[in-house]
Amino acid sequence: MTLSSFVIKNAFRNKRRSALTVLSIGFSLLLLTLMMTIWRTFYIDQGAPDSAKRLMTRHRVSLTFFLPGYYREKIRALPGVVYVAPMTWFGGRYKDDKPENFFAQFATDPEEYLKVAADKSVPADQAQAWIRDRAGAMVDVELAKRYGWKIGDRVILKGTIFPVNPELTIRAIYTMTPANKSFYFHAKYLEEAVSWYKGQTGFYFTRVASPSDIAPTSRTIDDMFRNSPQPTKTESEKAFQLSFIAMLGNVKAFILSICAAVVFAILLVAANTMAMSIRERTREVAMLKTLGFTRASVLSLFVGEAVALSVAGGLLGVAIAALLTKVIAHSPFATGILFGFRVSLATMGIALVIAAFVGFLSAYFPAYNASRLNIVEGLRHIG
Repeated sequence: MTLSSFVIKNAFRNKRRSALTVLSIGFSLLLLTLMMTIWRTFYIDQGAPDSAKRLMTRHRVSLTFFLPGYYREKIRALPGVVYVAPMTWFGGRYKDDKPENFFAQFATDPEEYLKVAADKSVPADQAQAWIRDRAGAMVDVELAKRYGWKIGDRVILKGTIFPVNPELTIRAIYTMTPANKSFYFHAKYLEEAVSWYKGQTGFYFTRVASPSDIAPTSRTIDDMFRNSPQPTKTESEKAFQLSFIAMLGNVKAFILSICAAVVFAILLVAANTMAMSIRERTREVAMLKTLGFTRASVLSLFVGEAVALSVAGGLLGVAIAALLTKVIAHSPFATGILFGFRVSLATMGIALVIAAFVGFLSAYFPAYNASRLNIVEGLRHIG
């Protein structure tokens, strides 16, 4: 029998206790992996490479306030700006108010929007058909699959913010990675249907020449409209998405506190299990030392058992977390930043390293004391 097989055999000698320990650690690592994935998705990932060249300009006070239409040409004239598309959140209902029938809907300028959002892949004939048809719409391929839509189908949206129910024809279906499950139609259609909306837009979606133009162009746009009746706030596409997360409060502190609590809980569970296991095997330790096992060997055996249990629980938790994030990212309720929600290999690695470290730390001190046990005292132990 090899040393590794001996360690694994002893780690699972009490099957019920070992199974409960693995499940406890697995659940904790599941929660920890999800929290780290949320942190990575919100604050580390920069999104698709193309998004690093895009800006969002909205009203400084709130997204509920519109911006004047003439801002578009002023922004377009700035150095570094390549394209500018007006965007307005329509917020209509499709069929009913059930969550599974919710998806993002935007009114925009089709021709320029496709140039700003160059990471959306659309067949050229479909793109031209959408541009030409003022009552046309473009939808995400995943959204089309969900509802069984195809080119030429009619879709009716029920207005909630705007007093109009657009009757639109699907002219284009786009693909992108990750899918964003959104629906786009002509801003001109909305202007003609709602008189008070004419000459306004919700926000501007801007493409600059290079990522290095993001910061200076943002400052220039906001400085240009600082003293106007409708001041602006311009930020990168990633920062724009994070502004919605910030509405929930101090999310960073919340995630860090949960991670710290989870690690502490794992440590308590593992430490209790290993202390109990080592205490029950006092006579066994004495026998091992009688057979010639050194202090270092005894120490490594017990620490190895703890690490094996912790890593087994970690693998279970990480596997479930990877499956859960995949389900969330592809669910009908996923919006915005959640479309890129997934457990990365780096996150998996960090979670397993934490599990192994917790296993090591929980067993080291009781195992060290056991390795120093006097053989005679150990053989006399009754427990």
